Amino acid sequence: MRVRAVLSAALLTLAAGLATAGPAAAVANGSDVPAGTFGFAAKLTMTNIPKPDGTKYNSACSGALIAAKWIITAGHCFHDANRNRVSGPVPYPTSVLLGTVNQSTPGVTRNVVTVYQASANDIAIATLDADVTGITPLTVNRVTPSVGQLLTLAGWGSLTATNPAPSTKLQQGTVKVGQVAAATLGVQGVAPTSTTSACVYDSGAPYFVAAGSGGQLVSVESTGPDCPHNQLETTSRVDVVADWIASHTG
Repeated sequence: MRVRAVLSAALLTLAAGLATAGPAAAVANGSDVPAGTFGFAAKLTMTNIPKPDGTKYNSACSGALIAAKWIITAGHCFHDANRNRVSGPVPYPTSVLLGTVNQSTPGVTRNVVTVYQASANDIAIATLDADVTGITPLTVNRVTPSVGQLLTLAGWGSLTATNPAPSTKLQQGTVKVGQVAAATLGVQGVAPTSTTSACVYDSGAPYFVAAGSGGQLVSVESTGPDCPHNQLETTSRVDVVADWIASHTG
């Protein structure tokens, strides 16, 4: 198991080359998200992330809009040079793309301003530099999920763990809850295949029950085996931190 977070500058250089060569897919063994749907799905791009030796690198995460000026993602997406999770002013420049399923198609771009880390699990919420209008945020689930429950995953991560690259297209997949723990859910792929799974750069991607133009957020991506796989993926439950989220977002 390993955290689906930031990788080296060399890999992002490779990612840039892949994006130039042609669009990369996201969510291993997933499918394209139709245009005009899942506008709340966020692509986070981080630059100048510090390393212990003083050098810097770039990376990416996924996330979701949960209020006009708020996004949710994985807590480990924001950290110091020693990979300790941090709260407060955003630790490195982080842009957020919303309202599109293809990076080449115009969407809504915002910048992260302030980060708040949950204490119960691998979740962070963050304020944006301006409200997002015209996009329906996900609501935050407050009910304990159940084994067998079906959820949709939407993320901007890589197709494969081999030479991974951030995606230029939003992908989706269906998973089912296989395990309910105190603060996490274990989920497994259902469709398009049993190996549909989150991958590198999907950290913070939403698992939700779709409804109209929005839906209800159940958990966010944290970590799992190298993709694609048919094993349990660890996600962070939002119901256990719903009051904490509401205390910030209102």
